[in-house]
Amino acid sequence: MRKILIATVVGITILTSCAKRQVTRIDPTETPDVSGAWNGTDSRLTAEAMIDQCLGEVWLKNHNSAKGKRPVVIVGAITNKSHEHVEAETFVKDLERSFIQTQKVGLVQSGKKREEMRAEKADMQSNASASTLKRFGLENGADYILQGSINSIVDAFKKRKTVTYQINLELTNIETNEIVWIGDKKIAKYVKN
Repeated sequence: MRKILIATVVGITILTSCAKRQVTRIDPTETPDVSGAWNGTDSRLTAEAMIDQCLGEVWLKNHNSAKGKRPVVIVGAITNKSHEHVEAETFVKDLERSFIQTQKVGLVQSGKKREEMRAEKADMQSNASASTLKRFGLENGADYILQGSINSIVDAFKKRKTVTYQINLELTNIETNEIVWIGDKKIAKYVKN
């Protein structure tokens, strides 16, 4: 009798502990903060705020009045120096999207994508018709490069911790090497387990 009772209790415990996982689709612009780690909302909101900050500064007015046209920007390396895995490419895409949506600057491809475009253009030289051929030497050169880093500070004690992310970005004039804008954004999170 005792063995049956123990087996029943163990069986009930196993069944109740194997609760079914429930997945609910949500709006990607409203990502809930489940773990306290860097997430899609942090990336998007930071990119939007920093590009607004960058384009609200005097460098843009100075460029437009000196050159008479909008500047061309390339997004360079964004280095993850935080304590966790942050997919920097997602943040780069959020920055690029924010730049494009403002229509205040032109944006050119960088890195591997630029090399892929050049390889495609090279292939066209021998395989495309003369009327559709894209020639070398007609790319828009960037006036400025945006570079930066994602950093974090963790303070933890027992079941509580704070995580502060600091995102630093710099915009540099490519021709003169002059830094024309430096910005930062902080995100602080309190996590209690």
